[in-house]
Amino acid sequence: MSDLVPRPRSMAPAPADADNRYKAVQAKLRKLATAMDDAVVELEALRRDMKANASRTEHVATDIGHADLDDKFVVLTGEVAVALGGAAGAVNHLAATARDVATSTYQAKGTHSKLYRGLDEIRSNRSEKTPRPGFFNR
Repeated sequence: MSDLVPRPRSMAPAPADADNRYKAVQAKLRKLATAMDDAVVELEALRRDMKANASRTEHVATDIGHADLDDKFVVLTGEVAVALGGAAGAVNHLAATARDVATSTYQAKGTHSKLYRGLDEIRSNRSEKTPRPGFFNR
């Protein structure tokens, strides 16, 4: 059995708020990438468990057939095995998607850093106040 525990709905990896400061965006991207990496690990464990359960269920269907029980139980147990195998395939696809999201998030974090790190260093290291956004657009 899997040890996966669902997250409460309020536990987002990173809050979707209006804080768009450089360090806040970097932290949000890092948290999202980490959450996706964790999801990949958990989904891989779930896939392995489902695949193992599908295999065990196939063996149970065979054992039921050899025990001369009603054929409907053999068929139903076989269908459960097939369903578990299909679900394991879907979880594998979901894990691949989570892996892609993690990779894209790391790339976005790197691109964001290239574009805005220098500006953040300048703004963070000066003693003068920074004008509000849009000040120069008037």
